[in-house]
This record gives sequence, structure tokens and C-alpha cells, in this order.
Amino acid sequence: MFGSSKSNKPQSRIDCLIGAGTTINGDINFSGGLRVDGHVRGNVNSAEDKPGTLVLSDQARIEGEIRVAHAVINGTVVGPVHAVEYVELQGKANVTGDVHYRTLEIQLGAVVQGRLVYQSEGKSDKVVPIKPAVAE
Repeated sequence: MFGSSKSNKPQSRIDCLIGAGTTINGDINFSGGLRVDGHVRGNVNSAEDKPGTLVLSDQARIEGEIRVAHAVINGTVVGPVHAVEYVELQGKANVTGDVHYRTLEIQLGAVVQGRLVYQSEGKSDKVVPIKPAVAE
């Protein structure tokens, strides 16, 4: 209602599905919504200028780095998770790696073997501090 029009919750729309029994060897770059029921050996990245939502089912496995706006994880991740906005770890989630988040929801039964790292809104790796000019 107030402030920016961005939502902290993930999008409900899924644009692409990687089905159960499917294995992908290589990186995935996507925009919109991606649901993974299969196995991915590679990094999963959403487009930087567009919000991306990644949903992992309880059968899914990703071996690689995840960089998305929103992540809903109920499967296995071996690698770090970087979510610009929101991470939801559901009951069967098993993450081996650090989880970087702005908003985090963890359900009973979820396992994280790594650090939970809060990313504040003001902190960004791409922002260069500007020093004000001093009048003498």
C-alpha cells in the first residue's frame, strides 16, 4: 500500500518447469517463475533487471549457486542461496551452504548446514559510496 510497489512474497506464476526425472548439466538463466522437480548440476540465476521466483519441490536437487529475487525451497540445495528479497524454507528443505536473504521464513523440519546471512536494504555490492564535496 505504502512505499514501493514491490512485494516481499514470491510470484505465484510459473513460466518454466523442470520435471521430475529430468537432469540438467549447466547453468540456468531465467526470468519470471521457474519450478524445479528434477536435478540441476549448475548455477541457477534470475535476470537481474526482472524479478525471478524459484520453486523447488521436495523431489528437486540443485548442485550449484542460486541467485534469485525469491526462493521457495522444499528440496535439496548443495551450494549457496542468494535471494534479493525473500527465502522460504519449507519442511523438507535441506540446504548445504550459506543462505543470504532479506526476508526469511523457515518451517519446522527445514535443515540449513551453513550460515544464515541477513542482507539489509541499504547494503549492496554494486553501490559505490559518494563523498560530499566540502566547501572551504
